[in-house]
Amino acid sequence: MNITTEKIKPYSKVIVLLLKGVVESKSSKWDDIFQYEDKIREYLSVIGLELIYKKEDGYAFLKQVELDEDESTIGLVSRRKLSFGASVVMVILRQILEEFERDLDAYETQERFITEEELKSEIEDFLPQDYDKVKFYSDLEKNISRISDLGYLNKSVADNGETVYSIHKIIKEKVTLDTLLNFKQNLENYGL
Repeated sequence: MNITTEKIKPYSKVIVLLLKGVVESKSSKWDDIFQYEDKIREYLSVIGLELIYKKEDGYAFLKQVELDEDESTIGLVSRRKLSFGASVVMVILRQILEEFERDLDAYETQERFITEEELKSEIEDFLPQDYDKVKFYSDLEKNISRISDLGYLNKSVADNGETVYSIHKIIKEKVTLDTLLNFKQNLENYGL
């Protein structure tokens, strides 16, 4: 069977972009998501994917539909396991973003930026006193890089030349408030 251009839908390109990763509001195809949202959702549902479309935060991505209580999926999108260190950094970043969004004065800006030093300070407050932080800090750059590769941090350079990271709001989808609380509880339970 030969595919003709007649069968290609006007939203096909944005679906391909979504299959590749996050689509942000600055994308030339962003308006297509708004215009064809229902058709995109219908198409994706056939292959077990759900469109997560956050207009107000300026991003959209795909999530696999869980088929049962064991969280099994069709398997179209691969799941990526994070190391303990990367998980801690993700949870801390989520907590920082939550505090930022609660701060009414912070609404002058839409993004929360953080330096590596600020992140280290937050880690100091987060991890228990007796935890081996030397090893944790030696892996910090690797964990930040991993989280950046996954799209949760965007690296840039501030006016003063310092490297800063903006925390992408998509992290709220990966680390929910319940996940945040459960992670903290597990740390306490394991004596960490």
